[in-house]
Amino acid sequence: MRTNKELLVKSITYLVYTVFLMFLAPVVLFQAFKNQAHSLYPFVLQVGLLLVVAAIVMGFYSIYVMMLAIFGAKK
Repeated sequence: MRTNKELLVKSITYLVYTVFLMFLAPVVLFQAFKNQAHSLYPFVLQVGLLLVVAAIVMGFYSIYVMMLAIFGAKK
């Protein structure tokens, strides 16, 4: 059983995106909750929640792709 290096590089790239989203999402949410009186509060809150969901989904997907690269697909 060999490791698929192309998939492994792809999964590491996805992990980098995941880490970026994991830092960006709390910052956007914090800014939204800090400025609740602002007229753009609902929009910024929705963007922050979308970033949180994207970080979670990207985390699971990047780990899934990494497992495919290491162990291969099911037969």
